[in-house]
Amino acid sequence: MDEFWENIIRYPRFFISSLAGLILIIIRPILNLFKVKSSKPIVIFLKLSLMLTFSILCFVLIKMIGLL
Repeated sequence: MDEFWENIIRYPRFFISSLAGLILIIIRPILNLFKVKSSKPIVIFLKLSLMLTFSILCFVLIKMIGLL
């Protein structure tokens, strides 16, 4: 039974490390774009649009739940 609980404890650590690796793999190409001067305006526009999309999504979900 000890082995069972040991395996169960491993899953959250595996999930967190996998998620961190995925985020790093996704962000790495975006960070490399900052090194090229001609692509900085495009990256800034994408960053702002992503932030706006996230803000709107949060606002809609908060209103749907009725928190405010």
